[in-house]
Amino acid sequence: MASYRDVRRFAAGRGFTALQALALGLVLTFLALPIVALITQAPLGDIPRLLAEHQVRQALAVTARTNAIANVIFLGLGTPAAYFVATRRFRGRALVLTLVELPLVLPPAVAGIGLLAAFGASGLLGADLQHAGVVLPFTQWAVVLAILFVASPFYVRSAIAAFEAVDPTLTDAARTLGASRARTFARVALPLAAGGLGAGWVLAFARGIGEFGATIIFAGSVRGQTQTLTLAIYEILDSSFDVALAIGVLLVVLSAGILLSFKLLSAWRTSTSTSPARYGISPSISA
Repeated sequence: MASYRDVRRFAAGRGFTALQALALGLVLTFLALPIVALITQAPLGDIPRLLAEHQVRQALAVTARTNAIANVIFLGLGTPAAYFVATRRFRGRALVLTLVELPLVLPPAVAGIGLLAAFGASGLLGADLQHAGVVLPFTQWAVVLAILFVASPFYVRSAIAAFEAVDPTLTDAARTLGASRARTFARVALPLAAGGLGAGWVLAFARGIGEFGATIIFAGSVRGQTQTLTLAIYEILDSSFDVALAIGVLLVVLSAGILLSFKLLSAWRTSTSTSPARYGISPSISA
């Protein structure tokens, strides 16, 4: 027969479980409510027509073009930079990590002002750039720089953590078998860190798509030139709430699709081998 203490312990456990479930329910309700409201309030049948409006198509083109350029840049530069930081210990490393992480906590408006102070006509580099015939503010390149500044730290910081999680004995084995540093990076470290790199890219991509504050200060909101989808929502909100809702639904679907694709890819990758031979490491590798 259960003792009184056992009954109390069981009741306390059930009570704590119920409290946890309630907390989870409240969190999920709060997070889901705006998304559900957006979808239910939007004129779903008219979304194709609303998204076909000229201003929306222009904003979509600017968003796609600038984010594609920014993603190529931060993937191409951020990946080897993150590998360097992750695999080496050097004086000033903490400062490097702080500089990488600082844009994550800066208010977007401060990021925009900082970009303007650096690259504007009277900014730190603005005069030299103008003498060279390069004008950045209020151009599409300003949108690209704004996206890079606010989004790339999500990728770089995640990439550093992903490379740090790679078992160093595998990269050491590749080097022992004659692989060069570049080949070890490409054939061992990169595939093993792919999950973390993908997660960082998802965060960076989503942050870039949703960028607003730094862009509107540094690049402005010129239709067909610097107006992205998020800036278009802000401008259209007063004149056509339905169009703003349609753009919002498009961004929700896009973000959800990216997250779902990444989760499916991650699930598939967990079944793959992580042995050195899986990535082409063999004694015949040349330096």
